[in-house]
Amino acid sequence: MKNLFIALLFIVLPGLAFAQGPRMDDEKWEAKKVAWLTTKLDLTPNEAKVFWPIYNDYNKEQSTLRKERFQKMISFRKIKEIDDLSDTEIQALITNDFDFKQRDLNIEKKYYNKFKSSLSIKIVGKFYRAQEAFKKEILNQYRGGGPGKNN
Repeated sequence: MKNLFIALLFIVLPGLAFAQGPRMDDEKWEAKKVAWLTTKLDLTPNEAKVFWPIYNDYNKEQSTLRKERFQKMISFRKIKEIDDLSDTEIQALITNDFDFKQRDLNIEKKYYNKFKSSLSIKIVGKFYRAQEAFKKEILNQYRGGGPGKNN
């Protein structure tokens, strides 16, 4: 049972930590990310015409999935002890998280294929690298390191 609790913590804690930290509203967050991507990708006007509609659809699907996952996590946070749950309820929580991860992966694969069929693979690679760099930058700022500092 102890191992199951530890496994459940690894599944749930990242979402809870992010959900409880100070948060920018969605519009500010997205504006900052768009500015970041615009700078890092340095798209030509024609590339931008192709990239941004695909990105917007991708972002919309990801956002919908994150909201759904967050709503499911609210009920889990109300539970004080894992011991208060039946084995079936615990299994459902874990498999539900697997389902969200799989759906997220499916969205990633779907839009990777859309990006690479419409843009050069170098731009696609820059996009994925820029996304990771943006996440690191935001985490660094959240941790108090300030913009551009490494901890």
